[in-house]
Amino acid sequence: MNLSSHLIQRKLKLSPPLTRDLVVERDLRVPMPDGAELLADRWVPKAGGEGLPVALIRTPYGHSGLFGMGMARPLAERGFQVLIQSTRGGFGSGGVFDPMRQEREDGLATLDWLVKQPWSGGSIVLVGLSYMGYAQWAVADRLPPEVKAMIPQVTESALTLEFLRADGFSLETPFGWGVLTGVQERPWAMLRQAAQTRRTRRALQTLPLDRADVAAIGHRSDYIQGILAHDADDPHWAGMDHRHRVAEVTVPVSSIGGWYDIFLPGQLRDFRILQEAGRRARLTVGPWTHIEMNDSGIREAIEFGLAHARGEEPPHRAPVRLFVTGEEAWRDFESWPPSGAKEQRFHLRPGGALSTEPPGEAASDGYRYDPADPTPAVGGVRMVADSGRVDNKDLEARADVLTYTTDVLDQDVEVIGEVSAEIWFRSSLPHADVFVRLCDVDPRGRSYNVCDGLTSLSGADETSRATVTLWPTAHRFKRGHRIRVQVSSGAFPRYARNPGTGEPHATATTLRAADQTVHHGPAQPSAVILPVRAAE
Repeated sequence: MNLSSHLIQRKLKLSPPLTRDLVVERDLRVPMPDGAELLADRWVPKAGGEGLPVALIRTPYGHSGLFGMGMARPLAERGFQVLIQSTRGGFGSGGVFDPMRQEREDGLATLDWLVKQPWSGGSIVLVGLSYMGYAQWAVADRLPPEVKAMIPQVTESALTLEFLRADGFSLETPFGWGVLTGVQERPWAMLRQAAQTRRTRRALQTLPLDRADVAAIGHRSDYIQGILAHDADDPHWAGMDHRHRVAEVTVPVSSIGGWYDIFLPGQLRDFRILQEAGRRARLTVGPWTHIEMNDSGIREAIEFGLAHARGEEPPHRAPVRLFVTGEEAWRDFESWPPSGAKEQRFHLRPGGALSTEPPGEAASDGYRYDPADPTPAVGGVRMVADSGRVDNKDLEARADVLTYTTDVLDQDVEVIGEVSAEIWFRSSLPHADVFVRLCDVDPRGRSYNVCDGLTSLSGADETSRATVTLWPTAHRFKRGHRIRVQVSSGAFPRYARNPGTGEPHATATTLRAADQTVHHGPAQPSAVILPVRAAE
């Protein structure tokens, strides 16, 4: 099993290949300072390949097989030679796989080896998505002069840490990734993928959660045990955070993200750091989830990376290119977030109404949240096949989900930027979660999720204002549509269910149902806060 078996494939629409006659040098041994050797395949045109720019891809999912075919071949057919390397401890590479802790040292050693190869040609471009993009950030502040560009896709410089926030533990993605890397080299792993998915889904319901790795893969996983026991600020994760390297990048960077990608907030943060530091950077965000394989990264490697590798300027475009959902069109901007937006509060009101008018009277709505029957994650920011935009009909029919909806819009409302909510909330228990989702309701009444977020509270048995950071977005609510806000207390298994007891996630065994109350009125003005721009 490798990453490509988990990706939703979209047909590539690339420029015609310069050649289809390639040679693959298998299992080149790249020495590391500690004596370990990492294996790599070199893809190169049979004629005239030596001296071409090198696209370097460092992956934990295997350097051969479908993954090499999916990324290395199209690049090698269109002007690159490609070195695709298995990271330490996997697919024949020496050493022990210790996720995300080894990529700086091993990446720097790989670059040092690569520039000395007689075939390297003097120009290197760092390419890759997800973990492969993270491996780029791990070395970004010490690149040799031969590196001419970076193209990190659906990734960010701190990777796992976003999932491990103390105020919102994202369980499904890091747990599922730990399972994937734990089983991907087993015999017939690809054929067993459907069964493994079912096993992982069942394991996420295990109590206590610190036994879930055994239930999913049959043995303890140090990575999974780590995510369960240590939040983002714990010294356990020292050395995995490369945010401080972003501003020190000296080569052009083209970042590619997706509105429903698991790493989007961190990727946008990295881009803002690059812009504020005056680095040469551009950003593309499409209507994609993390697991949608499209041609954007390969096209950017050819258009942007290859141009820089040859000492040329790529075709001019604006620094920021965003796909505006709802409008279903690409738009160009100068920065992220784009200028010109004004924060507008859409207030929760009695009777399930949502309005820009402040509430005139105090009111509240309630629901009961039961972690034994948790509010499910439906679509959205996940690494499963049914992620992204989906119809929320069944979710909104649940008794543990409140909805607030505007009247039919008489003009378009364009929202581009950072989205948040302030919910005045009280629980019958001290520990509770608040999940907020923004939706677009079409004229047929179908409710499609735009963005969402969750925060965990302690002291929730006292009424307080819960601030929830939703995923960033670029969306146009069309005239004739309505804006809807959902409020609930979970999205399982995307987020770990809150047991209501205050027990640690890893060892909690007791689940307590809670009565939740959402207040809205002049003194408790619950609202979603949208960055509204004048529609163009």
